[in-house]
Amino acid sequence: MLALAVLAALCAIPAARAQQASPSAPPEDEPTTLATMTVTAQKREEQMQNVPISVTALPEQLLQDTGVRDVKDLQVLVPGLTVTSTQSEVQTTARIRGIGTVGDNAGLESSVGVVIDGVYRPRNGVGFGDLGEIERIEVLKGPQGTVFGKNTSAGVINVITRRPSYTQSAEGEITVGNYGALGVSGAYNDALSDNAAFRIYAAKRKRDGFMDVRTGNGPRTLNEDNDQNFHSLRAQLLFEPTDNLDINFIADYTSREENCCAAVQTTIGQTSLVINGLTGGTGLPLQTPPFPKPGDPFARVAYSNRDTTQDIKDKGISAEVNWDTPWFNGATLTSITAFRDWQAINGLDFDFSGADILYRNADEDQSLTAFETFTQEFRLTGATDRVDWMVGMFYSDEDLKRNESYQIGPHYEPYVSTLVFGQVAPAIAAMGLPINTANPQNFFREITGQPFAGFGAMDRYQQNAKSAALFTNNTWHATDSLDLTLGLRYTREKKELSSLYSNPNGSAACATMLQDASAANPNRFARLAGALAGRGVPLGALTPQQQAALFGALAPQIAGFMCLPWANALHNGRSTRQEMEEKEWSGTLKAAYRWNEHVMTYASAARGYKGGGFNLDRVQSSNGLSSGSAGIVPVDDTSFPGEFVDSYELGAKTTWRDGNLLLNATLFHQTYDDFQLNSFLGTSFVVRSIPEVVSQGVDTEIIWQPMRGLMLQGGLMYADTKYGDEMPTSEFVAPGGPLYKLPGSQISFAPEWSGTASVTYERDFGNLLGRFNIGAKYMSEFNTGSDLDVEKTQDAFTVVNARIGLGAQDGRWMLELWGLNIFDKDYVQVGFDAPLQAVGSPQPGDPLNTYNAFLGAPRTYGMTLRVRY
Repeated sequence: MLALAVLAALCAIPAARAQQASPSAPPEDEPTTLATMTVTAQKREEQMQNVPISVTALPEQLLQDTGVRDVKDLQVLVPGLTVTSTQSEVQTTARIRGIGTVGDNAGLESSVGVVIDGVYRPRNGVGFGDLGEIERIEVLKGPQGTVFGKNTSAGVINVITRRPSYTQSAEGEITVGNYGALGVSGAYNDALSDNAAFRIYAAKRKRDGFMDVRTGNGPRTLNEDNDQNFHSLRAQLLFEPTDNLDINFIADYTSREENCCAAVQTTIGQTSLVINGLTGGTGLPLQTPPFPKPGDPFARVAYSNRDTTQDIKDKGISAEVNWDTPWFNGATLTSITAFRDWQAINGLDFDFSGADILYRNADEDQSLTAFETFTQEFRLTGATDRVDWMVGMFYSDEDLKRNESYQIGPHYEPYVSTLVFGQVAPAIAAMGLPINTANPQNFFREITGQPFAGFGAMDRYQQNAKSAALFTNNTWHATDSLDLTLGLRYTREKKELSSLYSNPNGSAACATMLQDASAANPNRFARLAGALAGRGVPLGALTPQQQAALFGALAPQIAGFMCLPWANALHNGRSTRQEMEEKEWSGTLKAAYRWNEHVMTYASAARGYKGGGFNLDRVQSSNGLSSGSAGIVPVDDTSFPGEFVDSYELGAKTTWRDGNLLLNATLFHQTYDDFQLNSFLGTSFVVRSIPEVVSQGVDTEIIWQPMRGLMLQGGLMYADTKYGDEMPTSEFVAPGGPLYKLPGSQISFAPEWSGTASVTYERDFGNLLGRFNIGAKYMSEFNTGSDLDVEKTQDAFTVVNARIGLGAQDGRWMLELWGLNIFDKDYVQVGFDAPLQAVGSPQPGDPLNTYNAFLGAPRTYGMTLRVRY
């Protein structure tokens, strides 16, 4: 009802006042107002108010005022946009209207596409970094697959940077701030000749970490985390040899050498007693029973005895050619050719504690995610009196390489052994049998006589994905007021994955346990029986049938913990090869009607598509199938199908006050089939295809310039985004299924309400110019975990940024004081099960379980001096 009321109000203008108005560009003598803002949402320049798409356009000055340097900063300006990162900045995920992709799985592609200067970035994390000199950013909501391609089923973040000009200019910036922040950047632009120009930009930024780290007994010595240390270089060369031809070359390079990302404990369970027992009280925050206890995450104290060094290198070249051809009434041929090379190395303390349980080193052989991507796009765009048309083709060739390893530390065996014995001993006692409970940390060794140590896993994945598409997007101006748009895209994609698994330490303990439990073993369960007898269990008091029942109940549980993915001998020496091919149609149909010069309404239907893929992880189950329950049988087929969305929108774009007040609203209803949910199940990330997810609501926006020097921009979104009621596997069934909370629930990272507001005010002070901006983002309560555990709920919160500056009227210099999250609002980005520490049931408040979180940034503030020549 709210959405209908908004649309009715926007459209309620008497028909008698209607004036025929073409949705094409304004006459040349029309004054520049907000109404003349242009976007390239359909890959041609159009007035934003004439485009039948829900799009938020963010100009350079607003981005600068609100401190936006990358896609993560962008969310403060866009309602319905959420950007989070987890154990590395590599795992950065953007979501629109609650829809996005989560998890450490490079085989899982993005739902929100990131496009920078026409070049598609294969994952959100690949597009994360200093974007440099931004001309504007357009955030397109809803499926955009027709024009921007697959993997844009939730929307697109379209970044346009400043191109070279023929005016000589130089700009510089220096920033200092709290946490030891220091940043410098500079740009130079000049003409090489009458038809050639270049632009070069460079930046260096450093900051201390805002997370304190307790390193336990090491070997880590660095006592802070989440720092910043990167530099970027970007160069452009523009040729315009004739009036109808321009060629722009871009080369860029970014290096990030930082420490990220430590996690904190939000809830502390009984397993913390074992960790602190092994570390002398330095493993986790000390807590007393009863458990679980709430942690104090916003003390920003993390526990990590291993380094979290990350080393990210991103480089690429591209060439964009635009030629106004003599064909088809001057149609424009556009070619964008790009090659990108991106790689990330990330050390990790898997257990996020001061105990030495599981880790990997920041070494290319142990931890590498790398993409090499070639893309080529051709578009031919033209227009007649009645039709704006575009046809094109797109090709990409992507090589993905992933090296994944697990190092098993000296605390691993006593820790897991203690946990398992804590379940075995009560089962024995429940049968009325005595058992010696001393030294539970030795239980595994008593069974197998084999240690857990060294390299548990060293795996190699190599994937090639080739994609080719033909597309067309055409608008027919049926009348001076009515536009009909038809877009179609045909995509063919082929993926090939080769995986090689190895256990350098041989996983002798797991192998011994499997051999002891094997039905083919004539002395079956002899080792388990010996270990129990050694603890005083009178097995002779049981009948052979009772002994068999006891061993049959205990052995799978013990083997399950001895053969967790990184220690499972069944993976050692495996090699698999998988292939998949998809041929899919996507498209859109839109109708836009301009009632008069103030009001345009539109209706659209779209079919979106996100490609399927493979889990790039050790996947195991009870039966060797991805759909199976928890188990130790390796899964060879780790594929998951493509994701589809049917989207319907009804929108209005209205213009008031001589073009200086824009009020827009969109009703949306989106149904996703085979939604790709990537869940962390405590030991690995596994993609589950959810049969149905429905996202529906209303999205509103206002841009208002009530007087010279004052600008207001904001929006409010209501999104009801829920999983369907289906239960595709036993994991979705209560009470024991880890995903039982999902059916019928609001999905994670999907607040029902989100809103943004930004106010900018400029005023002259003699020869000086003052400028003030304040911006805020509100999000209602939402869950930050893929399994919707109540312990991962984030309460409603608001983040506020502000900036005030004073400078020269001619723009030669400006000094700014700024603050981000100025009220120091505490909030969680992502909540998750503490690895190997949430071994209880998925029921709320289980005393065994510990939960962790990656936090949002605290308050930061500083000063920036900008100079321009």
